[in-house]
Amino acid sequence: MRAGNARSKAAAQLAAGSDRRPTPAELTGEQRIRRERTLLLAIVLSAFGPFVTGYAVIVSDSTTQMADFVRRTIELAAMIVSWAVFRFLARSAGAGAVAGDRRYALRRLANGSVAGAMGASSLTIAILALSRVGAYTAGGNVYPGLTVALLGLGVNSAFQLRYAAMTRERYDSIIAAQRRLYLGKSAVDLCVVLALAAVAVAPGHPATAAIDLFGSLCVALYLAWSAVAAMRRRRPVSGVCRTSLRN
Repeated sequence: MRAGNARSKAAAQLAAGSDRRPTPAELTGEQRIRRERTLLLAIVLSAFGPFVTGYAVIVSDSTTQMADFVRRTIELAAMIVSWAVFRFLARSAGAGAVAGDRRYALRRLANGSVAGAMGASSLTIAILALSRVGAYTAGGNVYPGLTVALLGLGVNSAFQLRYAAMTRERYDSIIAAQRRLYLGKSAVDLCVVLALAAVAVAPGHPATAAIDLFGSLCVALYLAWSAVAAMRRRRPVSGVCRTSLRN
């Protein structure tokens, strides 16, 4: 009985509290359109990355280049899923067509799919990098991949700032997740730029192969961290917290 009263009191405090986070249904029409267009623009700008880095893998023998190709492909898939879920939930919010439980299930499904893909990619990249230790010499044409990484660093930093501003304006869990994703993307692009720059400047130096492999492991660690974070956000919760997540 006391537990029920405590839960009811907590729910009342959450509903009246000033720090309550707004739900996607509370976004205005203009805010939903702006966020949906930003998500779509991010997909369009990121769509070229896997193709260019895929070509770079063919013309180079860089482990970091191979890892970066896998990473960009997985991220593009995650962004498409996020855009599709946001678009569906935002456009059905006004009509109330999607129940709270179904909203919660859709978000859990999206996070679980992305987390599983990122985890599998992280394991694949780590095995690939470690298997080539002692048997790999960095070299080849890494300039296509280096160019993509430099452009990606600038674009991803700009999107991270844009998503951060949107989150401050009106909280939405999908937009907040994109902010974290782009913060990680920017950090990884910096690691890739440093690793590929070392390969480009001194391909025959003894330390270059180690730097290249280190770049691959940075990508693997980032994907592993992203997978764990997505799974943690996907854990079932109870009471007031679960009710707020359904929205």
